[in-house]
Amino acid sequence: MPMFVGVSFPIFSYKVFTYSIPEELKKNMAIGIRVNASLGNRNLTGIIVQLNPRNSYKGAVKQIQSIVDSEPVLDEPLWKLIVWMSKYYFTPLGNVAKTVLPSRLSAQYNPPSNWFASVIENADIKNMDKVSTVAPIQFKILKKLSECKEFIQVATLKNLASNPLGVCRLLEEKGLIILEKKPIYPDVTRLSFNSIPKKIFFTEEQEKVLHNLSLELKNKSFTAHLLHGVTGSGKTEIYVEISKKVIQLNQTVIILLPEILITPQIAGRFKAEFGETVALWHSKLTPPVRSWTWKRICLGKIKVVIGARSAVFAPIKNLGLIVVDEEQESSYKQEYPAPKYHAKEVALMRGRLHKAMVIMASATPSLESYYNQIKGKFTYHTLLNRYGGAKYPQVFVVDMKIEQEESGKFGQIFSGLLLEKIENRLQKSEQIILIQNRRGYAPVFRCNDCGEMEMCIRCHITLTYHKVGNSLHCHYCGFRKKAIELQCKKCSGYNLGFLGIGTQKVEDSIKESFPNAKLARCDFDTVRSFESVTKVLEKFRLGKLDILIGTQMIAKGLDFENVTLVGIINADTGLHIPDFRAGERVFQLIYQASGRSGRHKKPGEVVIQTYNSDNPVIKNGTKLNLKKYYNIALYERQELNYPPFSWITKLVCSGIKKSTVQREIENVYSELNGKFRGLAIIGPALCYREKLRDRYRFQIVFRSDKSKDQNGRKLHRFLDLNFGMEKNKMNRSGVKLSLDVNPVSLQ
Repeated sequence: MPMFVGVSFPIFSYKVFTYSIPEELKKNMAIGIRVNASLGNRNLTGIIVQLNPRNSYKGAVKQIQSIVDSEPVLDEPLWKLIVWMSKYYFTPLGNVAKTVLPSRLSAQYNPPSNWFASVIENADIKNMDKVSTVAPIQFKILKKLSECKEFIQVATLKNLASNPLGVCRLLEEKGLIILEKKPIYPDVTRLSFNSIPKKIFFTEEQEKVLHNLSLELKNKSFTAHLLHGVTGSGKTEIYVEISKKVIQLNQTVIILLPEILITPQIAGRFKAEFGETVALWHSKLTPPVRSWTWKRICLGKIKVVIGARSAVFAPIKNLGLIVVDEEQESSYKQEYPAPKYHAKEVALMRGRLHKAMVIMASATPSLESYYNQIKGKFTYHTLLNRYGGAKYPQVFVVDMKIEQEESGKFGQIFSGLLLEKIENRLQKSEQIILIQNRRGYAPVFRCNDCGEMEMCIRCHITLTYHKVGNSLHCHYCGFRKKAIELQCKKCSGYNLGFLGIGTQKVEDSIKESFPNAKLARCDFDTVRSFESVTKVLEKFRLGKLDILIGTQMIAKGLDFENVTLVGIINADTGLHIPDFRAGERVFQLIYQASGRSGRHKKPGEVVIQTYNSDNPVIKNGTKLNLKKYYNIALYERQELNYPPFSWITKLVCSGIKKSTVQREIENVYSELNGKFRGLAIIGPALCYREKLRDRYRFQIVFRSDKSKDQNGRKLHRFLDLNFGMEKNKMNRSGVKLSLDVNPVSLQ
């Protein structure tokens, strides 16, 4: 009897395509299995989304060519999550499925095999001595193998013979060695710190939080929690302990982290408790490690998955707990490509579908989460004290305008106070973290005569100078060029110079001021290899480095016992960006960075350099006064009717020709304006970064207030009606329209 399936492909189409199933594949068909099939002139991998006993399509029906998975790699809740994401983020089902289930991964993956050799016990090696002159290469390999009691990979013997496998086969024929083909499993031990078991004695605060969370676990239903704990309060130990209780219930755990830099330390802690049932998942894993890890997750051998935002989709079964650590971080938001999901939103929905517990945790929660706990939408837990009696660091604020006037030195990187503190810590063999939230050497290359700046040819963005490689980089599209200009292209002047400070410049200045200090830099330019990052952080943890320099990625989540000084080179970075979340981000960065200092027995200090010491964000950030700043920020948001007091969605129109893009977005505005009572349409206007990757960008912001709970749903229905599956207007007149639901930025 014929059988048909509906298949969705990772293309920008909401259509589901009908295929028939060959007889030999019928027993394997199920929703959630990936298949290979022909679509037009292409062979693509799609996912089965429907099982149909009859063919409802009137045209010719093609057959499925083959299957990727022998059984579904997702359970029913994960499949429902894909469907929800497709509707909520206005993204075709196949594109969402591709995000959740990467096409190059399969539960059928087998690691490559290689030949291994070992000397047979009691082999007559002395007899080989007699013929060493006749077969010298065989003798060398046999001697090498005899020195090791275990199997040796044959390929490692190439320094002894051009064809070691052929030589080993001859030795096997003589009954001297054994040859075996064995799979080579990826080495995942270098992806985390060495696991050291700890005996933890919980504080009264921690005991109270654990008791309340444990009571919720017994209900076996979806619950959402906000764990607000100051830096160094022991939130990680809460995650570990509650994970133990979840695993005892035969359930599994996902731990989400905002930066891959944090994963080695937390993974080491979890591996100390749960051994090889812990897996890491993020973009920096090598293809063999990703494939091997994916298979082990699918086979149910993993109990805890730790990773960046994509780990929220891990096909782990019997999910009982999701932890979103540093939940305020914008890195949880995928900006490109679609779906433009936020891992925190997805975690909450996946928790609901699995009837699991979701814990959002931070020392500086997002204003939305902070407001939601006030409204009672999240169960609120607090840790107000640092663990082990550690004290909060003493904070020093340096007004760099006054510093410059007093010293007569302009454009300096370090204040006298920060240099003095660094020298003091180096003498005491204590460690230092320096944070400058700009990578490269200098953000601007400018003519000092006419002001002309080197701009990206594809984006309306200044190029950043990188001293390493003597080149100018665009940090948005990746364009690069050699910095060989000696003359201004506009005024023909020779007075060219650099403006601003990047991490490379900080590194050079530290080397010049403290030539004997051992230091390392951690930013996007140095995190190309995850193993090398792990190695740097491990060296810093073991005290083999004195100073760690980096961007915001080292400002959170890291816990080093000997760090007693944190220096924030320029606390104003990002403060004046025209975005309603700019102040919140700067405050959180100052607060989080300060929390890296003095986390254990040794007292810590923080030096914060600023040119805006009277700004409320800087003033409250340097005083670590979270409650006061959040009250100010919430009042401002309420006055402007921005989140958390409203729902917003951003529509970006982009295209090659500026006038065409502007005309099209004005047409969209005319079509939609006034159609929805209670909806504000802000714009149209040029985006803050008006040109990226050769495309001009205009935007409209749809805003619906939260005075009534149904307004969010009304806004979504309005967008679905005008941009969803039924009226897909995402491409008009060569202009691409892109919806961003709950954007983290309006830039």
